[in-house]
Amino acid sequence: MISYDVTEWGMPLQQAIRDTPQAQGTEVLLRVKYCGVCHSDVHIRDGYFELGGGKKFLMSQRGMKLPVTLGHEPFGTVIAAGPEAAELPLGEDRLVYPWTGCGTCARCLEDMDNWCSAPRYIGIQKSGGYGDHILVPHPKYLVDASGIDPSYAPILACSGLTTYSAVRKLMPCAPSDWIVIMGAGGLGLMAVAVLKALGHEQIAVCEIQSSKWDAAREAGAKLCVNPAEDGALEQLKALDGGVWGVVDLVGAENTASMAIACLRKGGRYVLVGLYGGELALSLVPLAQRAITLQGSYVGSLQELREVVALAQSGKLKPIPTRVCSMQEVSSILDQLKAGTVIGRVVAKAG
Repeated sequence: MISYDVTEWGMPLQQAIRDTPQAQGTEVLLRVKYCGVCHSDVHIRDGYFELGGGKKFLMSQRGMKLPVTLGHEPFGTVIAAGPEAAELPLGEDRLVYPWTGCGTCARCLEDMDNWCSAPRYIGIQKSGGYGDHILVPHPKYLVDASGIDPSYAPILACSGLTTYSAVRKLMPCAPSDWIVIMGAGGLGLMAVAVLKALGHEQIAVCEIQSSKWDAAREAGAKLCVNPAEDGALEQLKALDGGVWGVVDLVGAENTASMAIACLRKGGRYVLVGLYGGELALSLVPLAQRAITLQGSYVGSLQELREVVALAQSGKLKPIPTRVCSMQEVSSILDQLKAGTVIGRVVAKAG
């Protein structure tokens, strides 16, 4: 098989040729057709996440050893399985739930693998979809996405799932309550699309690159704000009824500070983005304003099924997506790092 691997942190991906893996036990082997190119892989390829104050969280601390094949949004055809895999859809295409855990802890048994303390995520601890074959630990992680364009379906496993899980943490709220989305990259546009699919009406987007505003409005945003401009915070605070919730898909010190400051009493801030940094909080206002601060990391297997069902129903509208070759993935990661990609990019195998 051919894959495109990280062989040195911070350097371009390198082509590798090795034996095609063989499925063992409950494992399932898929021939990859498409794999989404996610912004998280920019940080993973660099080998660390910024924690602020000069501290870094190294990928080696996350159980990653080089060389490694990234790609956590794979979609492909089921071609083989181990002897313990049951109810196998041989020859059929499936979307892969990549956030697989240890398989035995209480969280995994609840299908909350994304909260497993010993994860074996596909494209992180396990070989991912930037190649032509992939092993999945169990058939239960295969999701039928029939009826969805196969070049679009892969991004539901991360962008769709991550934003859906984050948005659900703001519920219940009225469709007329203002929700702010920090960032209008692939995740930001997907968050707007998910909110619209769930019937929400009042959506504002904070994005410093005005070139992304048209896409945000097309997805359903009513208001676009440049958070770097004077008066941006006051503009958000002045929204009718105040801001009920913020989903921060950047996760930088400045976006977090603005998000928390703009909330009305009782509002909710959900942090998703992994740009990095530290945040100092005054504790008394946190209590007096009765606001909620919550982290959200990808989503559960059941939530992915719900996202796919939304897309199959036609309620979840596609965001701008273009297709590249696997050989181009490394350059796409460079573009994501530079912030020049509008929407999402999906790599096609073969």
